[in-house]
This record gives sequence, structure tokens and C-alpha cells, in this order.
Amino acid sequence: MAKLEVSHVTKYFDGIKIIEDVSICLGDNELVCLLGVSGVGKTTLFNVISGLTLPEEGKVTLNGADITGSPGSIAYMLQKDLLLPFRTIEDNVSLPLVIKGDKKRDARETVQPYFHEFGLDGTQKKYPHQLSGGMRQRAALLRTYLYSKGAALLDEPFSALDTLTKGSIHKWYLNVMEQIRLSTIFITHDIDEAILLSDRIYLLTGSPGRITEEIVIREKKPRREDFNLTPEFLEYKRYILSKLEMDE
Repeated sequence: MAKLEVSHVTKYFDGIKIIEDVSICLGDNELVCLLGVSGVGKTTLFNVISGLTLPEEGKVTLNGADITGSPGSIAYMLQKDLLLPFRTIEDNVSLPLVIKGDKKRDARETVQPYFHEFGLDGTQKKYPHQLSGGMRQRAALLRTYLYSKGAALLDEPFSALDTLTKGSIHKWYLNVMEQIRLSTIFITHDIDEAILLSDRIYLLTGSPGRITEEIVIREKKPRREDFNLTPEFLEYKRYILSKLEMDE
């Protein structure tokens, strides 16, 4: 049974069909990318999966339970880190535990070991404005992980970072994902990012948006340091570009 499954989802907006008959699945400890050009319906699908909006047709299940239209059922992370500026980093990341009913002191103690695991040692008492963009995204991912039930939805979380910072955080992200084993759907329009991070890639193309291709990245993780310079990587990229160009 899939960890998370989206089955035959169709969604309209103002009478216009945005996505049609979309079906994707996410397995245990798997990172699946949803890749498509701007305006193809990625955000619409994000809102359906996260429960923020109801589809006209189809459903979303998590661990076999129907979560269609149920916000709060799956953890998600956006491009903006949305850390609360008046809370310290440890209070920001422990917020999901407090919401679940833990006392603030107990929640702080619970999250401490994760600061080392996520490369956030020394940031506990700092405030978001004192951290770099990359470090804030690490904190936001930790908060998402602590809220999750083994699965999470990430919507272009690294798109605001500069190229060098993004390259560094990609390496960090792959390492930490191997440790925490969080099943993830990663929405992006960055082809390189999708190939580097994914186990599988779904291409969302057309108008309305439909899943037109599922691409399996055969190279196992952890991948070699220079994977993005290999002929295999470039072949994936050429193939994906050819499919997306057909959509224009």
C-alpha cells in the first residue's frame, strides 16, 4: 500500500478545468518530484493534496485513510519559511509538538537532538532574522518533519535561494533525508533539482494539467558527488526538456 496516494483528481477554478484525472503515489522513504512549467496546475494540486481545497473528482489517501479536503492531515512546507519572527528557532521548530499538546519545556527538550541532525547546532536561542536563508529553510524543514506523520509535501522550498546556496542545501537535504526517512512529494519547476533529488519524477503538462510521464531515476542514493555532470544526468535532462518543450 502506498504511503500517500492521489487518485483521479480533477479540479476547476472559476469554471475552468485546471488539472484533470491526476493520479500519483508515494512509497515509504521515497522522494517523488512533481515537475511542470509555471501555470500548469502544480499549486492547484498542492492545495488538493494538503487538504486546503476540495477536488471536483478524485481523492487523496494517507496511510490508507481518506484525507481529501482535510487540512492538517499532511505536513507541508512552502517557498517562504514562515518562521515566526518573535519566536526563537527552538520554539519555532517545537511548535508542532506544542500544538499536539506537549508542554513548551517538554517540547524544547524533545527537539534538541534534531538540531545536530539537521545541522542547526547553536541556533536554538537565535531568532529567524539572525539566520541565513539556507539555515532558515533547514529549520522550516525540521518543523515540517516534526509535524509530519511520515509523509510531507514541499512546494519549491529552495527556489528563493541563490545558486551556490541551493547546491549546498541539496547535498545537505539528501543526507538528512536518508537519516530521517521522510516520504516526500517535492513540487518544482527546476529540472536539475528534480533529477538530483528524486527517486521518481512525474511530469505535469498540458491544459488542463495531466500526468503525462513517470520517470524513474535509476541511480541509487547516495549518488556520486558529480552526478549532475555525468552523461546519465544530462540524458535525463535532455529527455525531460523534450517532453516539456512539447507542452509549450
